[in-house]
Amino acid sequence: MIPSEDSSARKKTIEEKLKQEEETLAFIKESLEKSDQLTNNMVSILSSFESRLMKLENSIIPVHKQTETLQRLQENVDRTLSCLDHVISYYHVATETERIIKEGPSGRLEEYLGCIAKIQKAVEYFQDNNPDSPELNRVKSLFERGKESLDTEFRSLLQRYSKPVPPILILDLIGTEEELEGQEEAVLEHLPEGILQDVIRISKWLVEYGRNQDFMNVYYQIRSSQLDRSIKGLKDHLRKNSSSSGITYSPAVQNKRKDTPTKKPAKRPVFVPGTIRKAQNLLKQYSQHGLDGKKGGSSLGVLEGLEQESRGRYHGEAVGEKHGPASGKEDALDLETDTYIYCISAFVRLAQSEYQLLTYIIPEHHQKKTFDSLIQETLDNLIQEGENIVSAAKKANARHDFTSVLSIFPILRHLKLTKPEFDKVLQGTAAGTKNKLPNLITSIEATGAKALEDFADCIKNEPKETSVSKDGTVHEITSNAILFLQQLLEFQETAGAMLASQVLGNTYNIPIDPRESSSTASTYNSEFNRRLLSTYICKVLGNLQLRLTHRLKPYEDPALKAIFLHNNFNYILKSLEKSELLQLVSVTQKEPDDTYRGHIEAQIQIYQRSWLKVTDYLNDKNMPVIQGSKLKDKERQIIKEHFKGFNEGLEELCKIQKSWAIPDKRQRERIRQAQKSIVLEAYAAFLQRYGTGVNFTKNPEKYIKYSVEQVGDMIEKLFDTSA
Repeated sequence: MIPSEDSSARKKTIEEKLKQEEETLAFIKESLEKSDQLTNNMVSILSSFESRLMKLENSIIPVHKQTETLQRLQENVDRTLSCLDHVISYYHVATETERIIKEGPSGRLEEYLGCIAKIQKAVEYFQDNNPDSPELNRVKSLFERGKESLDTEFRSLLQRYSKPVPPILILDLIGTEEELEGQEEAVLEHLPEGILQDVIRISKWLVEYGRNQDFMNVYYQIRSSQLDRSIKGLKDHLRKNSSSSGITYSPAVQNKRKDTPTKKPAKRPVFVPGTIRKAQNLLKQYSQHGLDGKKGGSSLGVLEGLEQESRGRYHGEAVGEKHGPASGKEDALDLETDTYIYCISAFVRLAQSEYQLLTYIIPEHHQKKTFDSLIQETLDNLIQEGENIVSAAKKANARHDFTSVLSIFPILRHLKLTKPEFDKVLQGTAAGTKNKLPNLITSIEATGAKALEDFADCIKNEPKETSVSKDGTVHEITSNAILFLQQLLEFQETAGAMLASQVLGNTYNIPIDPRESSSTASTYNSEFNRRLLSTYICKVLGNLQLRLTHRLKPYEDPALKAIFLHNNFNYILKSLEKSELLQLVSVTQKEPDDTYRGHIEAQIQIYQRSWLKVTDYLNDKNMPVIQGSKLKDKERQIIKEHFKGFNEGLEELCKIQKSWAIPDKRQRERIRQAQKSIVLEAYAAFLQRYGTGVNFTKNPEKYIKYSVEQVGDMIEKLFDTSA
């Protein structure tokens, strides 16, 4: 019975589900019918709306088209009126701008350029649209007049506001770093800022619209004139202040600078002018009083003073005659040299500054050419001055006035140091402009090399014989030659380069590396130049030694000849030791100091032989043998003659040699003591043997005139006229 109940329940459930589905289908059917009804209603509404919209559109479109037509007509009318106003404005341009154009741009450049722009547009309009209009000629005339006014204003502004750079500011630019430390950097303002902007504005307009490059010629002419006036102003300033103790800043240098003229210059030692005449005064002291400035003084005093006086300078007088008033000549020479060196440095700094200014005003593709023209006059003047200095040096060399020739050494050194900056400044200029400085350097090197050679030859073959001192002191030719060589120490690189420039002829017989011999003089390294200079100095010293031996003819006394050579050799040795000359000579000559010491010792030995005629009387040769208290007449006579000969010889030598001079105190004392030791030892022994206990005369005081102490005192007075 249970299965029957389950089947009945399932059937009942199925029937309920079928009933629910039928109800759902009935609901869906009813909903679809309602939806169809709503759709039909909406379609009806939309159809009605579409009908009405079409009616409205048919009414509005004609009105809209009419409105668009009216708007286009209005726009055309406005455009026409605007074009008419624009065209009419061109006819008014001449009238509106004529007064301003006539009055010029001074003080109102922007307004003036605005008027020029209006005129330019008017010209373009009439040329394009109405070339036969009389207005075209009128505005063209105004445009040309305006352009001429701008040209005039450009010139006027440059002329009115371009001023030479004050000498003090130039000296600041080329001054030493120590002197400028703590100060503001010097800046060149060639034109006031506002004026500079006006000039730049005008130049740009002239380039763009003026179609005229004449303003560039105007620019370089005016700026060139100011550059030249700046250099001349510096010259005048240096000349006016030449009587002062020195010039504040100096470019005679050994270190490099910075590139920009408005930056703080690099450290440079000061080149003090006015030194040639001072050294010549010292030279006179040497010639008149010897090494220490007075007879019997220290041998190093004046050398030390000379070193202090000449530190950082060139000095002295070379062998040769003096021509003209010495003081005025050397002062003028110092001033000319110093001024030229300053002007070279000033030119570099000012040229750098001029180029910087030029880049703001001149179009880039015209800058190098304009700069070349701008610096040409001043550069030509400087090069000509350099050539004049070279010419003067050649003339001075021809008359053996080597003091004047020395002026080219600091100039050449400075030109070489400045050349890299010169090349940088002149980069892009014409080849002829670039080559001017190298050509001048080559000319100076050749002149200097010839002067060095002529000086060496002059030492060997002095054209004019000079008298020797009666006292055998240092000869003038020796002091002159040493001073000249000492002057070269400050210019070692320069002098070496001069010699190297002529080395292809191998004047000095130095073994040369093939790579070196095939190079130009400028490529020789510093060490090779030093060897050349060392060889040259050795040559001069050799010629000097040869010359000194030829100067012995006026001396008849061999001892005085020895004193003369001793003094000169000693002077040379002390001078070498007190300076870098000894190290320089040692580059090519082994132990030159020992060589000169050997010469000195040889002359001392020759001098000591002069005392043999005194000491020979004190030896036992040909003397009698004392065997008792009683002597024979012949024996007594021999002893008398020996004492008499000694006394006369001693008196004669002391009298003669007292007036001789040995300026070196140490050498003087050394020679005195050595001779004193020799004579006193021999005299004391002789006196002991024959002076006491030997009755050879009734008047012993007649023959034994001097005690040992008295003889020593007499020898102590040798080489001293004041004793």
